[in-house]
Amino acid sequence: MDETDWRHDRIGSAHRGRNPTVMRRLDSGFAVIGDRQFLPGYSVLLTDDPAATRLSDLPPARRIAYLTDMERLAEAVERACARLDPAFRRVNIEILGNTDPYLHAHIWPRYDWEPADLVRMPVWLYEDEECWRGERHALAPRHDGIRAAVTEELDRLLGQAV
Repeated sequence: MDETDWRHDRIGSAHRGRNPTVMRRLDSGFAVIGDRQFLPGYSVLLTDDPAATRLSDLPPARRIAYLTDMERLAEAVERACARLDPAFRRVNIEILGNTDPYLHAHIWPRYDWEPADLVRMPVWLYEDEECWRGERHALAPRHDGIRAAVTEELDRLLGQAV
């Protein structure tokens, strides 16, 4: 992978308008569609502060803004996924930070069609290499519908917040 690839600087590339996963700029960061779509609608909230590695790095007002944006993105994912797939169950929200060194929150939609041994477990227990690295679930134009639905719901929620 080329060092100029946007994936090497997801936050900086979002600020520069060069991160193709960005759906919307929010008060505290960027709502992005996830690189992997084995659970359709998977999204991430990136902080807009590349120096923030954890929630506690933000001053209190920015923490509240980040958590508010996280809740809005989670609700947008929930609404979009429920509208598009009757097997939608819920969303899981996680701030982990064990791999990427910047503050980000994962919004994972969960579905009844998931394998019975995984549907009630953390998504990190999916061991299928194809889920995490293969082409089958890589973000692609075939995901434009779910991306548009999440963006539309996010825009509705942002309009209500005004």
